[in-house]
Amino acid sequence: MSDIMIHLSSSGDSPQGIGLTEKQKMEKRKFFKKMKYFKAKGYLKDKQNDSQQRSSFKQTRTSNQNGSFTKYPPPPRAANGKHLPHSSTSSSICSSRSTSSFNPSPTVTVTNEGSRKTPKQPVNAKTTAVGSGPSASSSHKLSASAGNPTKYLAIDCEMVGAGPKGSVCQLARCSIVSYDGDVVYDKFIKPPLPVTDYRTPWSGIRPRDLFKATPYAEARKEILRLLMGKVIIGHAIHNDFKALGYTHPSGLTRDTSRIPLLNQKAGFAEKQCASLKRLTKAIFNREIQTGKKGHSSVEDAKATMELYKVVEEEWERTLVSKSRPTSCCV
Repeated sequence: MSDIMIHLSSSGDSPQGIGLTEKQKMEKRKFFKKMKYFKAKGYLKDKQNDSQQRSSFKQTRTSNQNGSFTKYPPPPRAANGKHLPHSSTSSSICSSRSTSSFNPSPTVTVTNEGSRKTPKQPVNAKTTAVGSGPSASSSHKLSASAGNPTKYLAIDCEMVGAGPKGSVCQLARCSIVSYDGDVVYDKFIKPPLPVTDYRTPWSGIRPRDLFKATPYAEARKEILRLLMGKVIIGHAIHNDFKALGYTHPSGLTRDTSRIPLLNQKAGFAEKQCASLKRLTKAIFNREIQTGKKGHSSVEDAKATMELYKVVEEEWERTLVSKSRPTSCCV
């Protein structure tokens, strides 16, 4: 049967009619007779269906080679072995893709196992700069409240005269008080030169006060040891430093005779050099340096510290602003 089909297909491919020999014509007649016989028996029915499937496959393959060839995946099979519809499968795939693209899952950054990364809080530069340290005025209050009596000191000295007509000033008493008014140092001091004028109505010094007084050199060492590194407050303080033969850093010196704020509060002219007695009376309504006994350096030092505390905050703020370097635009 297969030999016959091979022979038939080869004969069918030859052109009809033109240039055939007698032998070929005889074979052709025999071929048609056999065809009629096989058709009558029903042998060619299945073979014709098979040949039609082959020709359709050839046509499909030829069209794919000429155009773009799209390869579709085989349709999925169900559990019972039957094919599922291809259109429903593709639509389900597309719907799942579109759903995932429009509904992204939230992302969490994990540094360690079970711990999430927390963003750092922004730092406010302005708050940090303001709160980085105490101001100049608050530093005084902190030290005073901390109970450090020698941080801020007020000084007052009393002088006597030596030489002709007592024209040479010499130190005879020195008193130093703390921020809270406690007496830190108070001694009579024996001058190196003989005293020719005790100036008792002003200095309050008498000959008996210097009889067993501390020698000047020794007292000077004690006083300078206390003044080192401290903020020193005094009224016309340059006279006190001159009597001690000492120069204190200007940044640590406060002279109440040169504070315009005090003069304003007292009702005096800003540039006026008011005495300690007048300032104390005008601001505190209190009399000092009264009586025939003369001045008391302890009383004067306490009054000086009290005057300083009245304008401390404003004065220190002014000093800080003046000490800041001014920026220059280039």
